[in-house]
Amino acid sequence: MRKWWIPAVAICLAGLASAARAESAAETQRRLEQLQQEQRRMREEIERLKREIETPKVDRKRLEEVERRQSIVTDELRRLREAFVLPETRELKSYYGLGPAASKVYGMERGLSIGGYGEANLRTVVGNKGNDNDVFDFLRLVLYVGYKFNDWIVFNSETEFEHASTGKSGEVSVEFANLDFLLHEMANARFGLVLVPVGFINEIHEPPFFFGNVRPPVETVLLPSTWRANGFGFFGELLPGLTYRTYGITSLDASGFRSSGIRGGRQSGSLERAEDFSWVGRLDYAFLPNSFVGASAYVGDQGQARLYGDPVLGQKDVGVFMQLYEGHVQLRWQGLEFRALGTVTLLDNATRLSVDPSINQTIGNRMLGYYAEIGYDVLPLFVPGTTQYLAPWFRYSHTDTQQGVPTGRVADNRFNRDYFEAGLQYKPIPQVVLKLDYRNLDAETGTLPDEVRIGAGFVF
Repeated sequence: MRKWWIPAVAICLAGLASAARAESAAETQRRLEQLQQEQRRMREEIERLKREIETPKVDRKRLEEVERRQSIVTDELRRLREAFVLPETRELKSYYGLGPAASKVYGMERGLSIGGYGEANLRTVVGNKGNDNDVFDFLRLVLYVGYKFNDWIVFNSETEFEHASTGKSGEVSVEFANLDFLLHEMANARFGLVLVPVGFINEIHEPPFFFGNVRPPVETVLLPSTWRANGFGFFGELLPGLTYRTYGITSLDASGFRSSGIRGGRQSGSLERAEDFSWVGRLDYAFLPNSFVGASAYVGDQGQARLYGDPVLGQKDVGVFMQLYEGHVQLRWQGLEFRALGTVTLLDNATRLSVDPSINQTIGNRMLGYYAEIGYDVLPLFVPGTTQYLAPWFRYSHTDTQQGVPTGRVADNRFNRDYFEAGLQYKPIPQVVLKLDYRNLDAETGTLPDEVRIGAGFVF
């Protein structure tokens, strides 16, 4: 028998559920309107009673009772608005290593939270142009959706729309989606698609909170942001200012490694091959407000039970054990902003990867990167008391994904690079930023384009 009734029943149930949701929302809206009308009526009565307060006819107990009832109605209105209306006036603040907009849900009592960010820029090649074209791109539009079920269970997520259209070079991806169980200040649990806690940018990549129109090269080449993986772990604050995050996550897939680095090994939560898992941990100490020093480590096999090597000599299932270590420091004091970061990656079985026909490139067994940047908010020097922001900045970066190569292989020095970047960052309000920057790239072998970018970003 054809089971035509199954989809029919499903459609009916979906319709009933939708109607129920609509009725619930309508009822909530009616209740809000009733409370608002009652609040206005009480406010008018209080004003009338206050005007007559000097006359002997006024009942002071009546005035006190009306004020008490108004306070109750005001509290109920506040709770309803926070539960069912998106709160736009709450100050953005970072929680648990996430960006300020991504953290909105943690500051709520309960209910739905929506935030997001976007960024776009115009790239103009001004030197060593070659075949490169000037490009104007809406890089990202990101939506954060969170829900606080109660005071200890929270869902949080980030969905990203890249390059404006999936019909061209764009795509839609879930950047993270996890359940948090807020058990204790020192020990909370997280499960789902998590952001790997390395560097500055991988967890906090909202445009107003980093210099430049593009992310620092060390944190895209050596620390391949946005790097996420499915897993489970813990986070918390061990002592005042001393925070940690530690997860067990699915490993990278070494079949995607190339001479340019490990970026192609990201599995990004989609049908991840889970033959190998890795451990990642991070520790930070905040010695001043918005200033901290810390380190992170990522360790584990990346082979994912694949065969690697020369088919003639024999392929073999090898672990491809990888160690990634990273240290960082951030200082923000008055108008000064300084960051520095260094990272090294050590990779076993790079010889087998290099000769494998599916890769056929020299894979570095040691990869190195570091950068330092400095900026200063100069606007208060000229306009004391201003809440706007204007900062010139400079960054030097070095990346080398071929810093060490297997015996018998030749390093591809196109990937031994120095970056010199300078720019100007202007924020009329903290949530909106306008950016202008120049980037000069030098490689040990070959030429790379010099570019100027002008762009903007926002967060909410």
